[in-house]
Amino acid sequence: MTATASGLVVVDKPVGLTSHDVVSRLRRLAGTRKVGHAGTLDPMATGVLVLGVNRATRLLGHLMLTEKAYDATVRLGVATTTDDAEGEVVATAPTAGVDEADVRAALTGFVGEIEQVPTAVSAIKVDGKRAYQRVRDGEDVQLKARPVTVHELVVHDVVREGEQLDVEISVRCSSGTYIRAIARDLGARLGVGGHLTALRRTAVGPYDLGVARTLDQLGEEFALMPIAEAARRAFPVRELDAAHAADVRVGRPLDVAVDGVTAVFDPAGEFLALYEPRNGAAKPVAVFV
Repeated sequence: MTATASGLVVVDKPVGLTSHDVVSRLRRLAGTRKVGHAGTLDPMATGVLVLGVNRATRLLGHLMLTEKAYDATVRLGVATTTDDAEGEVVATAPTAGVDEADVRAALTGFVGEIEQVPTAVSAIKVDGKRAYQRVRDGEDVQLKARPVTVHELVVHDVVREGEQLDVEISVRCSSGTYIRAIARDLGARLGVGGHLTALRRTAVGPYDLGVARTLDQLGEEFALMPIAEAARRAFPVRELDAAHAADVRVGRPLDVAVDGVTAVFDPAGEFLALYEPRNGAAKPVAVFV
C-alpha cells in the first residue's frame, strides 16, 4: 500500500497486547503515524479491533457508537479488584447453593435497557483523569451508573469447577457496555461474587471475525478495506448526482432525504461524506474530500 492510502483494518487482537500496542504495530506496517482504533480492548481480551488509517481515522468516532458483540466466560465464587482475572482476589464464596437455573434466571435481569456502574478500572475520565489511573494511584473510585442496552444475552453452558462455577455467555450490546461489570453484578446478585476470566469481541457493528486478520497475517500481506467499502458496510448509503456531489465537496446542506447518519457517494462511486437529517435538510457530519 502507499503511505497516502486510507481505509480500515480489522484486527483479531491476540491476548496480552494493549490496543495501543496494536496501533503501534499498524503504524509500522502502514508506514504512517495516522492510525487510530474504534474502542479499546483490554490486554486479556481478544478479537475484533477496528483501526483506521489516514483519512479513515475520522470514521472511527462514528463506529464507536455502534453495537458490539462478545463471547465471555464468567467465574462465579471469586470477586477481584478489577472484575476480571488480572485483578487481585478480594473475596471468595462457595457456590454449592447456586445451580444453572439460578444463573440463567439471574442473567435475564441484564437484558434490555439497564443502568450499569462501569468497572472502576475503566478508561472513563473522572475530573480529567482516567478511572484506572486513579485506582492505580490508590484512590477509591466510585463511578456513577450509566444507561446501556443489552440486546441479547445467551447462556451457552454452566460448568462447575471445584468451588466455582464457570458461565459461558454471548452478549450483543450497545457501545459503552462493560462485560466485566455484568460478571461482577451477576456474582453480586447471586451472593457469591464474580469476575471475567475470558473475553473475545466477535463484532463491532458490521465488522466481525470473518473479515478480521491476525497481526501475523497482516505482516505477511498488509491490506486495507477501502474507505468507500468501509462506509458502505457501516452506514446507510445515498448515491448523489453531480450537482449534489459538488455541494458536498464544499460542505453545503442537501435537499435530499437521508436516513440517520448516511454515507453519500458521487456518481463515480467515490465516498464523499457522512450526512444526517437536521432542521429539514441533510447536513454534513464529516466531509472526507
